[in-house]
Amino acid sequence: MTTAHLGMPSFPTAAREAVRDGVLRANLRHATHTIRDKRARAVAELADWDRLRAAGAAVKDHTLRHLDHYLLQLEAAVTAAGGTVHWAVDADEANRIVTDLVRATGEREVVKVKSMATQEIGLNEALEAAGITAYETDLAELIVQLGHDRPSHILVPAIHRNRAEIRDVFRAEMGRWGRPAPDGLGDDPRELAEAARLHLREKFLRAKVAVSGANFMVAETGTMVVLESEGNGRMCLTLPETLISVVGIEKVVPTFRDLEIFLQTLPRSSTAERMNPYTTMWTGLGPSRGTEGDGPSAFHLVLLDNGRTDTLADETGRQALRCIRCSACLNVCPVYERAGGHAYGSAYPGPIGAVLSPQLRGTGSDIDASLPYASTLCGACYEVCPVAIDIPEILVHLRERVAQGGPVTRDGIRVRIRPAHGHTAERAAMRAARLLLDHPAALRAGERLLARARRLAPRRLPGPGRAWTDTRELPDVPAESFRDWWTRERGTPQ
Repeated sequence: MTTAHLGMPSFPTAAREAVRDGVLRANLRHATHTIRDKRARAVAELADWDRLRAAGAAVKDHTLRHLDHYLLQLEAAVTAAGGTVHWAVDADEANRIVTDLVRATGEREVVKVKSMATQEIGLNEALEAAGITAYETDLAELIVQLGHDRPSHILVPAIHRNRAEIRDVFRAEMGRWGRPAPDGLGDDPRELAEAARLHLREKFLRAKVAVSGANFMVAETGTMVVLESEGNGRMCLTLPETLISVVGIEKVVPTFRDLEIFLQTLPRSSTAERMNPYTTMWTGLGPSRGTEGDGPSAFHLVLLDNGRTDTLADETGRQALRCIRCSACLNVCPVYERAGGHAYGSAYPGPIGAVLSPQLRGTGSDIDASLPYASTLCGACYEVCPVAIDIPEILVHLRERVAQGGPVTRDGIRVRIRPAHGHTAERAAMRAARLLLDHPAALRAGERLLARARRLAPRRLPGPGRAWTDTRELPDVPAESFRDWWTRERGTPQ
C-alpha cells in the first residue's frame, strides 16, 4: 500500500502554509476559473449530457459489480493478442515488476506517458533506486520533474507554476537532463513549448522502453486507450521497442461500444474539448501489433490493485472507483482553489483525492485522517462529475469512519479500526445529540430553554470554535422553537 509523502503534515497544517502564498493562490485562481468556464461551455453544447453522465455511471457500476469477470476476460484478450499480463497486489509489487521488465531489456532509461497510477506507486523513485532514469514527456510533468517538484493537479500537474517560473526552471535544469534550453529563452508560451519539444525529441528517438498508463481498458478486445493533447503519448506508444502499461484495475470497461460514452464526456470535462487531439488505441503488441519497424515488439500490462479491492468492499465508498480522472471536481472546489494540490499529500489532490486516498491508503496517518474534512460539502464536485460520483456523500461517510472507527476491509480482510486521535469532543457531541434526539421531552425542554436564553447567546464562540466565528456570524436564536410555533399555529398533532 502506498503511504503519504514522508513527513507530510495533516491537511489543515499544509493548507495553512499554502493560503499564505499569494503567487500560488493567484496562479490557481486564474487557471481553475479559466478551465471551468471553458468546460461549462463545452458541456452545454450537448443536449444529452445528463443522459451521458448517467450512462457512464451505470457502465462503471456494472463493471465494478462484475470486476472479477471482466478482468479475466481482459487478461485473455490481451494474451491472445500477443501481450503479457502481470498482476500487482500493491505498489511494491508493481514497481518490482516494472523494474525487472526494464532490466531485462538491458536499458537504463525509459520515457513516460503521463500516468496517475505510476505517480501513485512512486514508480520514478523506484526506477531511480534501481539505476534507471525515467523521463516525463508530458509538458506539465516535465516542468514538475525539472523543477524537483510534485504534481499539484490531475490534468495540469504544474498548475501552481506561472510562465516566469517555468522559464527559470527550463533555463536552470534542462541542461542537466539533456538538451539545454535555448539561449535567451523567454516566458512566451510558444517559446517554452518549443524548448520542451526540442529537449524531448532526442529522448523519443533514443528510448527503447516506454511506460504508460491507460484511460480505459476494453475487456472484450483487450484494447488499451490513451487520451492526450500534446502528441508525446503517441510518440511513447509507437517508437520504443518495449511498452509497459501500469493501469488500475478499475479502468476496465466491458465492450468497445462503451467507449462511445467516455470519449464524449472525458475530453469535455477535462480539457473542455469536443474531442481530444490524440486518441491512441492498441491491442496486444502496441498500436500496430508488432509490425516490424512500426510499433513496440513487446507489450506488458501491469494490472494494479493497491487498495482498490478493499475500496470495492465499501458500498458507499466504492463509487470513487468510477473516476475517469477528468479533474473537473478540482476546478470547481473552493478548498482546492485556495490550498492547491500539494496540501493533499497524494497523487490525487482535490475532492476526488479527499475520498480516494483515504480508501486506498487507509486513515492511519494524520494526512489521510484529515482529508475527508478538506471540503465545505458545497456539492459543486458532484454537479460537475461526468460519472456522477457523490463525493459529499463519501466525505461524510469517511468522516464517520475517522471519528467513530468501525469495520473496514484491509488487504482483503475485514477488520475493525479504532477512531482517529483528536475526535473525542466530536464523538461526545454526537452521542449527546443522539441521546437528546432519542428523548422528545428532553429535546422539547432544551429548545424552550434555548429560546428563553437567546439574549444571552454569544456573538463569538470560545475555544476551538473561535476560528469559525472569526469569519462568520452566529445565527440568531429564534424566539420560539418550530415545535412551539406549530402547536400555536396548528394545534397539537394527534
